Amino acid sequence: MAIKLTQLSHGGGCGCKIAPAVLAQMLAKLPTAQAFPQLLVGVETADDAAVYQINAEQAVVATTDFFMPIVDDAFDFGRIAATNAVSDIYAMGGTPIMALAIVGMPVNTLPVEEIQQILAGGAAVAQAAGFPIAGGHSIDAPEPIYGLAVIGLVHPSRIKRNADAQAGDRLILGKPLGVGILGTAMKKGLLDGAGYAELIATTTQLNRVGSEIAQIPGVHAMTDVTGFGLLGHLLEVCRGSGLAAQINAAQVPLLASAAGFAQQGIGPGAIERNLASFGAEVDFDAQVADWQQRLLADAQTSGGLLVSCSAESAPAVLAAFHAAGFAQAADIGMLNAGAARISVV
Repeated sequence: MAIKLTQLSHGGGCGCKIAPAVLAQMLAKLPTAQAFPQLLVGVETADDAAVYQINAEQAVVATTDFFMPIVDDAFDFGRIAATNAVSDIYAMGGTPIMALAIVGMPVNTLPVEEIQQILAGGAAVAQAAGFPIAGGHSIDAPEPIYGLAVIGLVHPSRIKRNADAQAGDRLILGKPLGVGILGTAMKKGLLDGAGYAELIATTTQLNRVGSEIAQIPGVHAMTDVTGFGLLGHLLEVCRGSGLAAQINAAQVPLLASAAGFAQQGIGPGAIERNLASFGAEVDFDAQVADWQQRLLADAQTSGGLLVSCSAESAPAVLAAFHAAGFAQAADIGMLNAGAARISVV
């Protein structure tokens, strides 16, 4: 009998993330890094990666990301985890140069061949993105865990923080939402072949276009949408930039099967954790249905880039997304002066 990876873990993908409110408590007493002036991006604004300047032309971008299986196929799990991990480099405007693997496996439960396939999936993504997995660390763990620590480079003037958005900016989302909901439907045996193919296609699509978008004049901030959902990661932009956001729910792109499952109440527990953590800072118009609210808080694994750019540069950003194969990339709203809140209409 084939082993189902998702049955070996209590959660999967970025839905494994600790709830935003709990994470904030855990980090509340962490000392600042003000004594290191070369540290251009640290923990202060919950950005995607750390950035350390090494000279006038180069800064190192460093990130790590790992999680438990969101799918049962070992090779696909490896691909998804690696694609998700490197996304943080692209979200900062950087280019990956190498990675180290993070591996925790129940070696007495999971056959070696399955573990080999997980590692092969990650290696395939790294090869496609043009960087080596140059080593790593492994432990015997009760649940399967895989991910990467990725190192990249960026010119100091091209860093895209999540805290540099400006009032009047348009918000461009690169990928459709619904990954967490489709993953839950799969675990329940409700996702058909077409839905699974859609899930794999979006979670293994590299966000490398971020390196190109970072060079477009008028692009002020970027982040990627993962475990805290669109609302959670947009709220980080609002807090860091001191701005309010308005998004149009009807303009937010969705995976084809996601709305139907959301209307049935299907979705990961991370949706409720996310809404409990930041729901008080989101104002939903009466016409925004409950299922739409849940989709906006759905935990994305290897989600899309969220770009904050001037209205004048929005067409160029959309064109770059579309040319890179992100067919559903869309303008979903804007940022305005005001307290850090989100209104959804």
